[in-house]
Amino acid sequence: MSAGLSLAALGIGTQIPLTLLATPLWVLYGIGCGTIAMGCWVLAHECGHNAFHPNRRIEGTVGFLLHSALLVPYYSWARSHSVHHAHCNHLEQGETHVPPRATSLLGQTTEQFKTKLDPTLFGIISLFNHLVIGWQLYLLLGTTGGEDYGFPTSHFWNGNPFSNGKRSLFPKAFRTLMVRSNIGCLAMVTFLIIAAFQSSPLRVLCVYGLPYLIINIWLTTYTWLQHTDETIPHFSNQTWSWVKGALQTVDRPYGPLLNLLHHGIGSTHVCHHVNSAIPHYNAWRGTALLRQRFPELVRYDPTPIPKALWRVATQCGGAVYQNSRDHAYYYSTKA
Repeated sequence: MSAGLSLAALGIGTQIPLTLLATPLWVLYGIGCGTIAMGCWVLAHECGHNAFHPNRRIEGTVGFLLHSALLVPYYSWARSHSVHHAHCNHLEQGETHVPPRATSLLGQTTEQFKTKLDPTLFGIISLFNHLVIGWQLYLLLGTTGGEDYGFPTSHFWNGNPFSNGKRSLFPKAFRTLMVRSNIGCLAMVTFLIIAAFQSSPLRVLCVYGLPYLIINIWLTTYTWLQHTDETIPHFSNQTWSWVKGALQTVDRPYGPLLNLLHHGIGSTHVCHHVNSAIPHYNAWRGTALLRQRFPELVRYDPTPIPKALWRVATQCGGAVYQNSRDHAYYYSTKA
């Protein structure tokens, strides 16, 4: 359904005139098409978890095609995402949305930047960094990755000057799959260049670029809010365990329409971390069972998404502090 609706929306985009008067139509098109196409991103994500189809060849083909069409290096991202699941909320070995410690140089620099700016301005900058350019910076340079993997770390190459940390996110043996991922993305870029010559660069920028931007905004909104809040602890080597990390994710209320289009990725995320091989259509039942049997362990925040997003942007953009009570790290010393 997601792929079919996305193609239909793209067809609509080819009919909108490239005029200033049509700007409202382009905005609606970008939001609508990008929101629908995010469902394709989620399905490709399931392929990377081996949760989409029992036939691995079919699953790999679907995931590769969908993610390549969205300029995501399929095998490389599946590898880094598996590391994220294996070390969720681990300060050193975690992958994605790993905050710096207040005692580190990066943490001190971040805190100084945060305290010098007006909270509203800091929140706006934080939203822009995460929602607009954060995904590209993560793929290219490994921003928000764990300390052990070093900086920069790229999803497109695992040689120098990348992968210079204590451990390799992408071992040398992974290079063949990384090259395959790059070929998929290059094929899509080539297709877009050909389309630009046949129509116009502006047409391609609007038809493909606007939904691409919205998809990335949805993606980073989901992942940011799934793993970030004042009350969510992060653990070091001494205190981390897989169960602790997996249960520090958050389910949030996205409403029936978004849950339908995006296969419940933001409302069943705790269950997804407990068992990532569960397909999305069974995650609802899994979530209900988890909440029924372990209500004190399953995190759910009913805060409306825009309010939660602004709270996280303004209050969780700095470093984390160690709490003497449980020796975990929080964004707020009051946690």
